[in-house]
Amino acid sequence: MTKQFKQYASLALKQKPNRVWRTYTGGALIDRWKKDGHEQDGSFPEEWIMSTISARGKGRPENEGFSNVLSPGGELPLKDLIASDPGLFLGKEHIKKYKSTGVLIKMLDSCERLTIQVHPDKKYAREMLGSEFGKTESWYVLGGREIEGDKSAVYLGFKEGVTKEIWADLFRRQDIAGMLDCLHKFQVQPGDAFMVCGGVPHAIGAGCFLLEVQEPTDYTMRVEKTTPGGLTIGDELIHQGVGEENMLDCFHYEGCSFEETENKWKIVPQVLNSSSDYTLKSIFNESHTDCFAVNELSLYGACNLKGNGQFFVAVIYSGEGTLICNEKETSFTQGDEIFFSAAIDEIAFISKKPAIILLCYPPR
Repeated sequence: MTKQFKQYASLALKQKPNRVWRTYTGGALIDRWKKDGHEQDGSFPEEWIMSTISARGKGRPENEGFSNVLSPGGELPLKDLIASDPGLFLGKEHIKKYKSTGVLIKMLDSCERLTIQVHPDKKYAREMLGSEFGKTESWYVLGGREIEGDKSAVYLGFKEGVTKEIWADLFRRQDIAGMLDCLHKFQVQPGDAFMVCGGVPHAIGAGCFLLEVQEPTDYTMRVEKTTPGGLTIGDELIHQGVGEENMLDCFHYEGCSFEETENKWKIVPQVLNSSSDYTLKSIFNESHTDCFAVNELSLYGACNLKGNGQFFVAVIYSGEGTLICNEKETSFTQGDEIFFSAAIDEIAFISKKPAIILLCYPPR
């Protein structure tokens, strides 16, 4: 079986749909993107892409969150494929340094505001959770919708003057309006990009459809004990088992003005290369984080992408066409999520109509 798996390292491998349960509702815009005809909001508002970690949630299925890929031999778990030869599929230098994919990719669509939360930085994750990865993440806004007359928005970063004592008091009294007022609010539109480093408080507002690329954990510290939709959240999902006092230490109490916060965390995409057939932009790169990278390929024609000794993932946001990988031609269309192993040296993308392809890379 291992020998058979190794043959797949030369192929472009598509993922089977992988929706994940969360404490908030949404998902209709993921349905629309996938063209599956439902367009219904519910308890599965996230699509996890090329995931080798499980989702955290009491009473949820043990394997929820793990991705399966479609191979010539049938459907198989991505984690099993990688385990057959980690250096071949992920890259020898990469696996030596990270021992895993080192990244998690999601599509997220919120019908309600997510709870106010924070994720651990690497130091906190190592000391309190026994994990080498924290959960620094990024948001790339792809679309949105008005919910009950409110436009898409996100909350990010403490305002000036917020101390741990103030925050702890608001948390203990469950003063949600007071906590929201401690955070900066950004109206968002397609093309907006934000870094959300570990320790920075945040909340995604209702009506946001975005690509989220992050470190590969599901550690989230929440300060709302009831979601905006009325779901009661258990202690484990509030503090991840570390206790409320330790949970409050996960936040970085570094207040900034709105302008300082915008300059620090809102990212301006940069053009890397362009021709009459395509434009390649950097959305997130090593100047923003050492945890991952994201490029956007706007294509109407042909573009060759070179490998760099690491795997990567292509998320087809719109359009359709074909790709050629090791002389094998594969069709792609909106909603596809495609894994390319570290063994692949070059891929040619050829679009039949204008396409937007999101290229997601692991840490280097």
